[in-house]
Amino acid sequence: MKYVAVIPARGGSKGLPGKNTMLLHNKPLVCWSIEQARRSSKIARVLVSTDCPQIAQIAVEAGAEVPELRPSHLASDTASTESVMIHVAQNWLEWQEDLVIVLLQPTSPIRLASTLDNAITYFEQQNADSLVSVCESHSFFWTNIQNPKAQYDFMNRPRRQDIQPVERLYRENGSIYLTKLPQLKKAGNRLAGRIAMYCMSEVESWEIDSITDFNIVSQLLKESGI
Repeated sequence: MKYVAVIPARGGSKGLPGKNTMLLHNKPLVCWSIEQARRSSKIARVLVSTDCPQIAQIAVEAGAEVPELRPSHLASDTASTESVMIHVAQNWLEWQEDLVIVLLQPTSPIRLASTLDNAITYFEQQNADSLVSVCESHSFFWTNIQNPKAQYDFMNRPRRQDIQPVERLYRENGSIYLTKLPQLKKAGNRLAGRIAMYCMSEVESWEIDSITDFNIVSQLLKESGI
């Protein structure tokens, strides 16, 4: 199998306008994922899908490929990530059956190149068709603030240290997704077939969706020296 990184980075963002070009430690946010993918020993190509000429120029200067600008209908607030992946697979990769898309969202900049390589190795070891990166969750969840409902038995509240490995909960951290092209074509979803789950550290699992997230990630990068 051959691995191709696909980094979706549209120009618009309601949560944090212009986030993909925001300077994080003097580097545009999108460049963090580009450089991590380029440092990976397993990724053959790095593609950036964007509708923004400025992001396209930044990406190319950072060493990524931007064959064309993304069509406007794939850059709206309602366009799915899967629709972007399918556009890339069809128009840039021609649905080559031996390819695996490594989807890297630029909002997850604390991601080591070694983590990428380890995730791909685990994907291969599991003989998986797709993979999702996660981190362990230690939270007790509730739903519906108007009519609260606990997602656990609060009458028998478990102590975290007593939770067995098979009972642990994990959340998607949005950092890494792997999808074999035949599975993407068949299911139209980034997760299909035999799904593997790769656990990442809490620090690497931070996502930037707000200015608060941005400031926290900036401090974490400063402290970690990544």
